[in-house]
Amino acid sequence: MDEHGAAPNLREDHDRGLELLKYLIIGVIFGIVFVKAEIISWFRIQEMFRLQSFHMYGVIGSAVVTGMISVQLIKRLNIKTIHGEKILIPDKVFKKGQIIGGFIFGLGWAITGACPGPLFAQIGSGYTVVLVTLISALAGTWVYGKFADKLPN
Repeated sequence: MDEHGAAPNLREDHDRGLELLKYLIIGVIFGIVFVKAEIISWFRIQEMFRLQSFHMYGVIGSAVVTGMISVQLIKRLNIKTIHGEKILIPDKVFKKGQIIGGFIFGLGWAITGACPGPLFAQIGSGYTVVLVTLISALAGTWVYGKFADKLPN
């Protein structure tokens, strides 16, 4: 693991060229599901933040439950990758900045109606104004990466 708690991939070989096509196909399918489920809808996101609809809370809640069950199954059954590698899930370390960062993230999500999950699906659906959100997300990620070691715990 590195100093940020990320577990490196143990595989020595990496996907190249056409092998990366599988990730593009999965991403496109994921985007289509987001569009059909109305997860990328600015209106649905605003409904959620105004507490007017359960739709997005149901989607997010089911994703959290699915993730929790998946992680527990991986840990308890010692599930390995398709290449036979052990899956390492490091313990999370709480930092005070996560509260502030989460608040800023949620505020930006509420104002723009876009979060990183459906961001590319929104752009692909023609919501080009979301490019502002993409640029902001990239800038925020760069700033965090640049100064992560200087931030208080």
